[in-house]
Amino acid sequence: MTRSRTEFGIELITPLLGDQSPQARAGAGVDRASFSIDFDREQATCPQGHTSSSWNPVRQRGADTIVISFPTTTCGSCPVREQCTTSRARRRQLTVHPPDVHAAQHAARAAQDTKSWQATYALRAGVEGTIHQAVTVTGIRHARYRGLRKVHLQHVFSAVALNLIRLHAYWHDHPLDRTRTSHLARLELSLAA
Repeated sequence: MTRSRTEFGIELITPLLGDQSPQARAGAGVDRASFSIDFDREQATCPQGHTSSSWNPVRQRGADTIVISFPTTTCGSCPVREQCTTSRARRRQLTVHPPDVHAAQHAARAAQDTKSWQATYALRAGVEGTIHQAVTVTGIRHARYRGLRKVHLQHVFSAVALNLIRLHAYWHDHPLDRTRTSHLARLELSLAA
């Protein structure tokens, strides 16, 4: 996400997955957003004011992350431990991304609630619908010919076919299919007719 912006000047317009911790999913308790993270001092502070005991940069699933742990002595006697962690070790651990990715995620999550971002995302959804139609109707992902000129001609023919399909739907007041009908449902409809 940050690399595409810094190296290529490309802004990704996609909704980010929210916090998937049990606390965030339940909508109660102390989720990751409740913690204050200081990347310069390499420590995190919980809502109760306790600071972390370890800061470990690691690589998980091919991505750089930081695992932050709080001491067992602090978490064990904390009055809100039940809302904070369900760990058998009786302490809280957080996994966060490096500072640049962490900041970009917070900014992206804040931006996706604005009307302008939602309008931009609606445009992207329209483009994705066109690409989906091109793939399903014309099989545009697979070239039928060899050579750039012939493949380009195939793409032009595919674009013309999509335009004709859309014009026909517009002229006859047929909405474009917004939902997919499974093969089994089509078979059931044909048997019922």
